[in-house]
Amino acid sequence: MPRSERSPLLLAGLLAAAGAAHFAVPRQFDAIVPRSLPGPPRAWTYGSGAVELALAAGIAAPRTRATAAKAAAAFFVGVFPANVRMAVDWRNRPAPLRTAALARLPLQVPLVLWARGVARDGKGRS
Repeated sequence: MPRSERSPLLLAGLLAAAGAAHFAVPRQFDAIVPRSLPGPPRAWTYGSGAVELALAAGIAAPRTRATAAKAAAAFFVGVFPANVRMAVDWRNRPAPLRTAALARLPLQVPLVLWARGVARDGKGRS
């Protein structure tokens, strides 16, 4: 399978794994939901997990790939505040946890660019 055909499937797999993790181990995601959001953190955890699963399905299907990948890029931008919140909240945790929280911040950039690339490559395919 050519790299250009693998890329959307890898992105879909990443989103599916992340989405499933929100349901399998929700407590770790509840902890990074910004307190400024209304409602219980668990609702946001499950909601974002469901969105990730839907995006994964949309990217996996060639017909909806471009639209879903654009939505994934927007989603990656939208969850950035949770990653910032995590970095702030974990500043007094042990060094490996602090490092993991800080490492998540720049990771959003390649994820957004990846999703945009998949959207661009997926245009016009059905």
